Amino acid sequence: MSMRNAQRLNNQFLIAMPGLEDPNFFHSVTYICEHNDEGALGLVINRPLDMQLGEIFEHIKIDYAKPEAKRMPVHLGGPVQQDRGFVLHEPLGDWDATLQVTDQIGITSSIDILDAIARNEGPARSLIALGYAGWGAGQLEREIADNAWLSGPANARILFDTPDDERWKAAAALLGVDLDLLTGEAGHA
Repeated sequence: MSMRNAQRLNNQFLIAMPGLEDPNFFHSVTYICEHNDEGALGLVINRPLDMQLGEIFEHIKIDYAKPEAKRMPVHLGGPVQQDRGFVLHEPLGDWDATLQVTDQIGITSSIDILDAIARNEGPARSLIALGYAGWGAGQLEREIADNAWLSGPANARILFDTPDDERWKAAAALLGVDLDLLTGEAGHA
Protein backbone atom coordinates (compact mmCIF):
# COMPACT_ATOMS: atom_id res chain seq x y z
CA MET A 1 0.00 0.00 0.00
CA SER A 2 1.42 3.40 -0.89
CA MET A 3 1.72 6.16 1.68
CA ARG A 4 -0.85 8.17 -0.29
CA ASN A 5 -3.50 5.57 0.40
CA ALA A 6 -2.33 4.82 3.93
CA GLN A 7 -2.96 8.41 5.01
CA ARG A 8 -6.59 8.59 3.97
CA LEU A 9 -8.83 8.85 7.01
CA ASN A 10 -12.25 8.61 5.35
CA ASN A 11 -14.75 6.73 7.53
CA GLN A 12 -12.44 6.98 10.54
CA PHE A 13 -12.85 8.44 13.99
CA LEU A 14 -10.53 11.25 14.99
CA ILE A 15 -10.28 11.10 18.78
CA ALA A 16 -8.94 14.11 20.64
CA MET A 17 -6.00 13.25 22.88
CA PRO A 18 -6.56 14.32 26.51
CA GLY A 19 -4.01 17.12 26.13
CA LEU A 20 -5.79 18.74 23.16
CA GLU A 21 -7.14 21.88 24.82
CA ASP A 22 -8.69 23.65 21.80
CA PRO A 23 -12.23 24.26 23.12
CA ASN A 24 -13.69 23.29 19.74
CA PHE A 25 -12.25 19.80 20.06
CA PHE A 26 -11.60 19.12 23.78
CA HIS A 27 -12.54 15.46 24.44
CA SER A 28 -14.19 15.25 21.01
CA VAL A 29 -14.77 12.47 18.53
CA THR A 30 -14.90 13.60 14.91
CA TYR A 31 -16.16 11.38 12.12
CA ILE A 32 -14.02 12.02 9.02
CA CYS A 33 -16.28 12.18 5.98
CA GLU A 34 -13.75 13.26 3.38
CA HIS A 35 -9.95 13.36 3.33
CA ASN A 36 -7.86 14.11 0.27
CA ASP A 37 -4.95 16.24 -0.92
CA GLU A 38 -6.97 19.44 -0.40
CA GLY A 39 -7.67 18.68 3.25
CA ALA A 40 -10.27 16.99 5.43
CA LEU A 41 -13.88 17.45 6.47
CA GLY A 42 -15.62 15.84 9.41
CA LEU A 43 -18.42 16.13 11.94
CA VAL A 44 -17.93 16.18 15.69
CA ILE A 45 -20.36 13.54 16.97
CA ASN A 46 -20.30 14.05 20.74
CA ARG A 47 -21.18 17.73 21.24
CA PRO A 48 -24.96 17.92 21.73
CA LEU A 49 -26.32 21.45 21.65
CA ASP A 50 -29.04 22.64 23.99
CA MET A 51 -31.37 22.38 21.02
CA GLN A 52 -33.74 19.93 19.41
CA LEU A 53 -34.53 19.44 15.73
CA GLY A 54 -37.92 21.12 16.24
CA GLU A 55 -36.14 24.48 16.48
CA ILE A 56 -34.55 23.94 13.06
CA PHE A 57 -37.92 22.86 11.66
CA GLU A 58 -39.44 26.13 12.92
CA HIS A 59 -36.61 28.14 11.39
CA ILE A 60 -37.04 26.52 7.95
CA LYS A 61 -40.84 26.59 8.17
CA ILE A 62 -41.50 22.85 8.44
CA ASP A 63 -44.68 22.88 10.51
CA TYR A 64 -45.82 19.29 10.00
CA ALA A 65 -43.04 17.54 11.88
CA LYS A 66 -43.90 14.50 13.97
CA PRO A 67 -43.23 14.91 17.73
CA GLU A 68 -40.47 12.27 17.80
CA ALA A 69 -38.68 14.05 14.94
CA LYS A 70 -38.94 17.39 16.75
CA ARG A 71 -37.27 15.87 19.81
CA MET A 72 -34.14 14.66 17.97
CA PRO A 73 -30.99 16.20 19.44
CA VAL A 74 -28.88 18.60 17.40
CA HIS A 75 -25.09 18.44 17.64
CA LEU A 76 -22.38 21.04 17.12
CA GLY A 77 -20.60 19.45 14.15
CA GLY A 78 -17.63 21.79 14.28
CA PRO A 79 -16.50 25.41 14.21
CA VAL A 80 -17.01 26.01 10.46
CA GLN A 81 -20.33 27.29 9.02
CA GLN A 82 -22.36 26.77 12.17
CA ASP A 83 -25.44 28.14 10.42
CA ARG A 84 -25.47 25.16 8.02
CA GLY A 85 -27.12 21.87 8.85
CA PHE A 86 -25.76 18.44 8.06
CA VAL A 87 -27.34 15.02 8.49
CA LEU A 88 -25.04 12.05 8.97
CA HIS A 89 -27.12 9.02 8.10
CA GLU A 90 -27.43 5.33 7.36
CA PRO A 91 -28.49 3.95 4.90
CA LEU A 92 -27.22 6.14 2.09
CA GLY A 93 -30.56 6.80 0.39
CA ASP A 94 -31.13 9.11 -2.55
CA TRP A 95 -31.06 12.77 -1.49
CA ASP A 96 -30.31 15.97 -3.40
CA ALA A 97 -26.91 16.75 -1.88
CA THR A 98 -25.13 13.78 -0.32
CA LEU A 99 -21.45 13.15 0.17
CA GLN A 100 -21.07 9.36 0.15
CA VAL A 101 -18.66 8.22 2.86
CA THR A 102 -19.20 4.45 2.61
CA ASP A 103 -21.64 2.11 0.88
CA GLN A 104 -23.96 2.65 3.85
CA ILE A 105 -23.18 6.07 5.33
CA GLY A 106 -23.56 9.53 3.86
CA ILE A 107 -23.65 13.16 4.94
CA THR A 108 -26.47 15.20 3.41
CA SER A 109 -26.91 18.97 3.47
CA SER A 110 -30.09 19.34 1.40
CA ILE A 111 -33.50 20.15 2.84
CA ASP A 112 -35.20 17.07 1.36
CA ILE A 113 -33.72 14.81 4.05
CA LEU A 114 -35.06 17.07 6.84
CA ASP A 115 -38.45 17.03 5.16
CA ALA A 116 -38.36 13.21 5.17
CA ILE A 117 -37.22 13.08 8.83
CA ALA A 118 -40.08 15.43 9.76
CA ARG A 119 -42.53 12.95 8.22
CA ASN A 120 -40.81 9.92 9.85
CA GLU A 121 -39.72 8.80 6.37
CA GLY A 122 -36.03 9.62 6.79
CA PRO A 123 -33.03 7.30 7.04
CA ALA A 124 -33.12 4.49 9.61
CA ARG A 125 -30.38 6.19 11.66
CA SER A 126 -29.22 9.78 11.63
CA LEU A 127 -27.26 12.39 13.52
CA ILE A 128 -28.12 16.05 12.99
CA ALA A 129 -25.34 18.64 13.21
CA LEU A 130 -24.82 22.35 12.73
CA GLY A 131 -21.40 23.23 11.37
CA TYR A 132 -18.46 21.00 10.50
CA ALA A 133 -14.78 20.56 11.20
CA GLY A 134 -12.37 21.34 8.38
CA TRP A 135 -8.63 21.12 7.86
CA GLY A 136 -6.52 22.57 5.06
CA ALA A 137 -4.06 20.58 2.95
CA GLY A 138 -1.63 18.71 5.21
CA GLN A 139 -2.98 20.28 8.40
CA LEU A 140 -4.62 17.17 9.84
CA GLU A 141 -1.56 15.04 9.06
CA ARG A 142 0.62 17.55 10.99
CA GLU A 143 -1.77 17.55 13.96
CA ILE A 144 -1.74 13.74 14.08
CA ALA A 145 2.07 13.76 13.93
CA ASP A 146 2.02 16.22 16.86
CA ASN A 147 -0.01 13.73 18.95
CA ALA A 148 -3.15 15.88 19.03
CA TRP A 149 -5.32 13.03 17.74
CA LEU A 150 -5.76 9.28 17.69
CA SER A 151 -7.36 7.90 14.56
CA GLY A 152 -9.00 4.59 13.89
CA PRO A 153 -11.84 2.86 12.07
CA ALA A 154 -15.30 4.27 12.65
CA ASN A 155 -18.12 2.21 14.07
CA ALA A 156 -21.82 2.80 13.29
CA ARG A 157 -22.90 1.75 16.79
CA ILE A 158 -20.83 4.58 18.31
CA LEU A 159 -21.95 7.01 15.57
CA PHE A 160 -25.65 6.47 16.09
CA ASP A 161 -26.41 4.47 19.25
CA THR A 162 -23.84 5.22 21.98
CA PRO A 163 -24.79 8.06 24.36
CA ASP A 164 -22.95 11.30 23.53
CA ASP A 165 -21.05 11.45 26.81
CA GLU A 166 -19.66 7.93 26.26
CA ARG A 167 -18.51 8.33 22.63
CA TRP A 168 -15.04 9.74 23.35
CA LYS A 169 -13.95 6.83 25.53
CA ALA A 170 -15.85 4.25 23.44
CA ALA A 171 -14.13 5.35 20.22
CA ALA A 172 -10.70 5.11 21.87
CA ALA A 173 -11.59 1.71 23.35
CA LEU A 174 -12.09 0.43 19.77
CA LEU A 175 -8.34 0.99 19.38
CA GLY A 176 -7.59 -0.64 22.72
CA VAL A 177 -6.77 2.74 24.26
CA ASP A 178 -7.90 3.75 27.76
CA LEU A 179 -7.91 7.55 27.67
CA ASP A 180 -7.86 7.70 31.47
CA LEU A 181 -4.32 6.29 31.34
CA LEU A 182 -3.05 8.91 28.90
CA THR A 183 -1.83 12.34 29.85
CA GLY A 184 -1.27 15.34 27.63
CA GLU A 185 2.46 14.82 28.07
CA ALA A 186 2.80 11.74 25.86
CA GLY A 187 6.28 11.53 24.40
CA HIS A 188 7.79 14.21 26.63
CA ALA A 189 10.19 12.97 29.25
